[in-house]
Amino acid sequence: MAANIGQLDMAKMQLVQDLELEMMADMYNRLTNTCHKKCIPPKYPEGELAKGESVCIDRCVAKYLEIHERVGKKLTQLSTQDEDFIKRIQGEQKQSGS
Repeated sequence: MAANIGQLDMAKMQLVQDLELEMMADMYNRLTNTCHKKCIPPKYPEGELAKGESVCIDRCVAKYLEIHERVGKKLTQLSTQDEDFIKRIQGEQKQSGS
C-alpha cells in the first residue's frame, strides 16, 4: 500500500511539473507575441532592432513579467484564503457534529 501512495505522489509531482512547464511556455509565447506586435512594425526596414524597438521590448517584457508575478501572488493569496476557509468550515462541522 505504501508503494502505491509513493507512486501516486510521484504521479502528482510529475503532473504538477508538466502543468508548470506548460504554463511557463504559454506565458513566454504570449509575452513574445504581445511585445512583438506592440513594438516591432510589420515591415522590417532593417535586419537589426532599432533602439526604440529594443527599448519598447525591454519595457514590454518588464511590465508583462511584473503583472504575471502580481497575478501569481494574488492567486496564491486567494488559494491560501480558500484553504483556510475550508479548514475553518470543517472544524466548525466537526465541533457541531460532536
